[in-house]
Amino acid sequence: MRILIADDLSAEAKAILERIPSAQVDVKVGLDLAALREIVGGYEALAVRSATKVTKEILEAAGRLRVIGRAGTGVDNIDLAAASRRGVVVMNAPGGNSVSVAEHTLALLLALARQIADASQSTRSGKWEKKRFSSGRELSGKTLGVIGTGNIGALVVQRAHSFGMRVLGYDPFLAPEAAAKLGVELVPLEEIWKRADAITLHVPLNEQTKNMIGAPQLARMKPGALVVNCARGGLVDEKALAEALLAGRIGGAALDVFEEEPPSRDHPLFQCPNFIGTPHLGGSTEDAQQNVATIVCNAMVEYLTTGTVRNAVNVPSVSAEVLERLGPFLRLCEKIGSLAGQLSLESAPEAVEIVYAGEVASEPISCLTAAILKGVLGNFLAEPVNEVSAPALARERGLAIAEVKTSDTPDFASLVTLRLRSGAQTTEVAGTIVGKREPRIVRVNRFPVEAAPSGTMLVMTNEDQPGVIGNVGHTLGEAQVNIAQFALARDGANGQALALVNVDGRASAEVLEKLRKLPHVLEVRQVFL
Repeated sequence: MRILIADDLSAEAKAILERIPSAQVDVKVGLDLAALREIVGGYEALAVRSATKVTKEILEAAGRLRVIGRAGTGVDNIDLAAASRRGVVVMNAPGGNSVSVAEHTLALLLALARQIADASQSTRSGKWEKKRFSSGRELSGKTLGVIGTGNIGALVVQRAHSFGMRVLGYDPFLAPEAAAKLGVELVPLEEIWKRADAITLHVPLNEQTKNMIGAPQLARMKPGALVVNCARGGLVDEKALAEALLAGRIGGAALDVFEEEPPSRDHPLFQCPNFIGTPHLGGSTEDAQQNVATIVCNAMVEYLTTGTVRNAVNVPSVSAEVLERLGPFLRLCEKIGSLAGQLSLESAPEAVEIVYAGEVASEPISCLTAAILKGVLGNFLAEPVNEVSAPALARERGLAIAEVKTSDTPDFASLVTLRLRSGAQTTEVAGTIVGKREPRIVRVNRFPVEAAPSGTMLVMTNEDQPGVIGNVGHTLGEAQVNIAQFALARDGANGQALALVNVDGRASAEVLEKLRKLPHVLEVRQVFL
């Protein structure tokens, strides 16, 4: 197994990855996109920080890649959609640098309040401008607006309280009870612009948050307000911020992140009073770098050696204990999806309904749904499909997916039912686990049955008349096709029967045609599970 470390990580990171038996860990820092694309095809795993951009083109060249580890929280430098589509797990290290970023935020806020950067530059130039810089402000008694109260935002809130600050918060995902416990007054964004003496951002960059602080928001802020961004470049309209600083509408601003990094030398903010810019240092303490590298590399080792998924951003995280418990259901779900897909090959699937009933309904089902989608889509797509790429491919193709959980299942301790709609046809396949680990198909459409979903299987529908089973056995025997198992189900109301016949090897097209021509046989399909 070959693993590439493409950015500066701690020395311990390489040692952790080398715990994988027979692993070859290469450290190649500072590669440009062309150089990375040329060599990435030889690696199963890639570890990066923020410097390396893992683009769609890089992923297309990475035919063997299974996992990307991002030593940090944000994954803006990785094309998540392309990674998911190609079945590559993307892991990060949430919380590993949270304390460092929170402390950097408060350091910048203190520096702005006391104009420390400008005062230091003045003093170092040989001046002694005590009167000019004596108009600094205390943080105590001031109001801080915190936009985003996740790991880092919550740590900023705690530290702001220690300075005696009142805290307003905006976070659509924070419940009022949790806000009260944190000591935050939840308010709309408009209230933060109007009431806060200082504002700090702790949100991801997306279509909703890009330039969330622009000219209109800056115009509504209190005179002398301070703005700090240690989250993501692009959250603040930098041109509008420079104009507000030069016009004296706000009191100061500090950015640790920029829309373009590094920013150009003639960036308009560099000519502004009481502006502090740092080169994306928020999570770059020795402690934080050690933490994030250790977290993400340990997660990569677990995934590559045991299949355990932790801290993944594009696939549900599943512990080794849950994986072991759900192992039989994962195999069952993939077989159910594959069988339903092969029975519906006349047209592409349009909608999927999955019902989890009984004990399995209390388990994490995202990984089970992914296994079903892998089974279904594997029949329709030429490209390889795995549990990571299947949900992304399903969304890409507009496949409607509905998941239902219920505790009601009168006949089985656990039951998974898949209904696959393709055009006017709906195919239903249900399965369960017998004993502790044996998957069984227990229903195909209206027929209750018990069959092992493995190997080659003939799915036959016939009129419920004497002699059919004998004729089928005779035809297969003549063709030297051995029957491993024969499961039969009858629908008395319609006078039909279903047979699921496990056979050794494969039946030729000629044999299948002979079966279809037997008396009372309505349909014969060969599926591979």
